[in-house]
Amino acid sequence: MRLVMTTFRGSDGIQLVQGPPKFTDSETFQRDPSKNCKVSRFTKDGKLFGWCNGEVINIVNCSDSKLLHTFDLPKVVSLEFSPKNTILATWQTYTTSKDGAAGTPNLQLYDLKSGNCVKSFIQKKMENWSPRWSDDESICARNVNNEVHFFENSNFDTIANKLHLQKVSDFELSPGEHPCKVAVYVPGSKGAPSFVRLYQYPNFSGPHSALANKSFFKADRVIMLWNSKATAVLVTASTDVDKTGASYYGEQTLHYIAVNGESAVVQLPKNGPIYDVSWNKNATEFCVVYGFMPAKATVFNLKCDPIFDFGTGPRNAAFYSPQGHILVLAGFGNLRGQMEVWDVKNYKLISKPTASDATFFSWCPNGEHIITATCSPRLRVGNGYKIWHYTGTLLHKYDVPANSELWQVSWQPFVDGVFPAKAIVYQAVPGDLPTQDTKPTEAYRPPALRNKPVSSYKLHEDEPPQSIRPQSTEKPVSKTALKNQKKREAKKAAKQESKLEEPAEPESKSVENNTPASVTTGDPETDKKIKNVKKKLKAIEQLKELQASGKPLEKNQIEKIQKENVLLKELEDLELGV
Repeated sequence: MRLVMTTFRGSDGIQLVQGPPKFTDSETFQRDPSKNCKVSRFTKDGKLFGWCNGEVINIVNCSDSKLLHTFDLPKVVSLEFSPKNTILATWQTYTTSKDGAAGTPNLQLYDLKSGNCVKSFIQKKMENWSPRWSDDESICARNVNNEVHFFENSNFDTIANKLHLQKVSDFELSPGEHPCKVAVYVPGSKGAPSFVRLYQYPNFSGPHSALANKSFFKADRVIMLWNSKATAVLVTASTDVDKTGASYYGEQTLHYIAVNGESAVVQLPKNGPIYDVSWNKNATEFCVVYGFMPAKATVFNLKCDPIFDFGTGPRNAAFYSPQGHILVLAGFGNLRGQMEVWDVKNYKLISKPTASDATFFSWCPNGEHIITATCSPRLRVGNGYKIWHYTGTLLHKYDVPANSELWQVSWQPFVDGVFPAKAIVYQAVPGDLPTQDTKPTEAYRPPALRNKPVSSYKLHEDEPPQSIRPQSTEKPVSKTALKNQKKREAKKAAKQESKLEEPAEPESKSVENNTPASVTTGDPETDKKIKNVKKKLKAIEQLKELQASGKPLEKNQIEKIQKENVLLKELEDLELGV
């Protein structure tokens, strides 16, 4: 079994723990006791680990903890590795001299083979400070003065391409191999809407260069999420203030944009904030947690149609497993830490553990274990972490000493395919720790009601989970086929309408196949009634033909069709003289 490491950074330094299944301190990594460890980071494939202890940056090999590089950068507060571990990016707080002269470059790029600094930039803001790389590192991009600058093949001396749009605020590169796609966000100004555009590198010029474009109002900031196959982006647009006064979270809307040019607003059935949006690894569905508490959670397909509704509950986050076979819905932060673990294929509830006071959640790369933690500065007391099996069993727990703080927790990542998805089990696995059944806190009751029966009144009625997947098994129809089908139906409907306008046939002929030929009873009054009934039956047959051709009918026309059997019975009685 391949062991996974977990790193913990806090006021007592940096520590690496091996496990699951057994949780022990790393045999090779020597704990760094520095109380000023500002940042730590694994590479994307988990082979290297780096941290800054307030004096230097250390880079070690995770397999044997061998020290590879030391950089004399005591003031670094953020660092990032390129996807293939060739470049280390570091960021320090930007400072200027007292005389107002420009400061020195504070963003450095280091070659991890030689340890040399290959390029330095001035990056004043910490927000979005890190350059973005494509997965194959053929492209590196930075947002500079409302432009996106692109560098190719780690050559940072030459800007290979520029994407210039008025006031570009943010951008995201697509995951996966070449060709790389770029999503850019431009905020609205002077009454003009904000918009997100998708491009394929390096096709940025020309009126039709954009793959897709989506404009919208009510956006002070956005979060853009590519799916794993780089076919679509989900854009959560947020405002800082809700002008209606309904929420202090501001207003949020969710937009879907595909590289084939399609776009849509994701319609959410419940009003309120959008707490979280998460793509499944399969790139064909996504989960949204939204609405005033108790919040709803719904899974949508690529047509933005809902396929499963988890009902309502105390939740504000959604986490798909790395393999995409399990979904955890959780309520952290100011909620109680309740989790719901779901089998995504069968939409069956697996377990409902509770991680009280949790501020952090992360899946283990093996897709079987999860870690929850209470970290500072969100909560400065009761810091610690717990490791669970997805069936709800608590496997390992650590509480930080009273005068210490836990700042960061992270699993060692692995490349896709190292841990394939295993069959899901519903029975809780055995664990060494006792099950923590937290007694629910009783609601406050005034003295006058304390010795009386508790009423079953609920402030909110919870909605149960329900499948809303379309039942149709028909194959999807292409746009062209759908267009041609509509044309054919329109022609058919036009023919039927022209038939209705033609003069009626002589009464001597049969009304329809299911209507007997004209019969004379000898009673003029009865013959008149028979004639009227046959006239109604003929009109019904013509309405049925229109309905079969696909033409929508009015409510009164549908009611006429429903009376056919009654009229046939009436005709039969009249002709028999009943």
